[in-house]
Amino acid sequence: MDTAASQSSSSSSSIMFYDFLDKMRNPASLNLVKSIKSFIVSFQFSSANPENDSKRVQEFFSTMEAAIMEHPLWAGATDDEFDCSMEGLEKYIMTKLFSRTFAISPEDVKIDQEISEKIHLLQSFLRPEHLDIPPFLQNEASWLLAEKELQKINAFRAPREKLHCIMSCCRIINNLLLNASMSENHVPGGADDFLPVLIYVTIKANPPQLHSNLKYIQLYRRQEKMVSEPAYYFTNLVSAKSFIGQLDAKSLSMDEIEFEESMQAAKLDSKVSQVEASQAQTDPIFSTRMRGMKTNIDGRSNYPYMEAEPGELTVEDVERLLSLYKDVVTKYSSLCRAVRHRSATRTEPSLPVPKGRDDILLQLEGQAQMIREEKAEVSDTPKDAEALSAQKVDGFQFNLM
Repeated sequence: MDTAASQSSSSSSSIMFYDFLDKMRNPASLNLVKSIKSFIVSFQFSSANPENDSKRVQEFFSTMEAAIMEHPLWAGATDDEFDCSMEGLEKYIMTKLFSRTFAISPEDVKIDQEISEKIHLLQSFLRPEHLDIPPFLQNEASWLLAEKELQKINAFRAPREKLHCIMSCCRIINNLLLNASMSENHVPGGADDFLPVLIYVTIKANPPQLHSNLKYIQLYRRQEKMVSEPAYYFTNLVSAKSFIGQLDAKSLSMDEIEFEESMQAAKLDSKVSQVEASQAQTDPIFSTRMRGMKTNIDGRSNYPYMEAEPGELTVEDVERLLSLYKDVVTKYSSLCRAVRHRSATRTEPSLPVPKGRDDILLQLEGQAQMIREEKAEVSDTPKDAEALSAQKVDGFQFNLM
């Protein structure tokens, strides 16, 4: 249902845009076209400053809104028709200025990369229960729909369409939570239920350039449209992004040592994947051999170079082996540090005393006596050997005590 609504909204957006373009092609709108083109050219040649740029764009939208309202082409137009024209104007302007306004700051690019990398690590071990999402609200199969909507955000350039991806994602989550609450007779918890699920969906989706997309919408979406439901959902995703950026063990229902170990393991896996990807680019044959690693039926390994002789190795093989060696040493050192840290912070639990100890001791005594008697019947066992055997049994009894 939400997917159908998303497609309907996308179609509606296209109709609005082409309707706006049709009006701009009318000779009567020549003055409006000149104003729009003049603004675009002057904006593109000015130095970038996100805050000032946002102010300029918003002021231009207000100026054009007044001009369109008074223009003869819109005489007798309904509020919806007028709003469609303004949406078309926003899309046209921001599509033209997209490369000049989206992710232009090195700091924004850095934040995007850091968030994406952190989310990639969290994806390998984070579970809904770590965010205190109740079991009856967990529905990962259906959450996939929300994830896919959020992942579409980079497919669009207009702020309205990017915001629509966020709203579609949030509406799916909200509907699923309402249905789950109704089936369990649970009073909906509002943001207390919604935000943890949105955080989890965002982590699973790992939408591209999340920070830059949110900043772009905030700066260039028409301000009068950032109210009510769009503002609520947008604010929640901003909160989710901030939470993920600052996330640590204390933010989750997870042991701190377990969290650190999981993050370290995820980093190692990520590094191995990067090495393999690099090798795949430089040597497709080597990549194929690495992917073909497996164990034969007789237990022998098919790892590269296992069956090679020294004289068969080339200079390139030595370079690859050195790279693999360094990776193994790095991984081994990290694991050793993790084990030492774990040993230092966790005490070894004592072995429990077995139940029925007296019964066990009596049984062992009986078995020892039977052994001594059998040995006496078969051969003349020396007294000192028999005594030594008894000492061993007594010693075993002492260890059990």
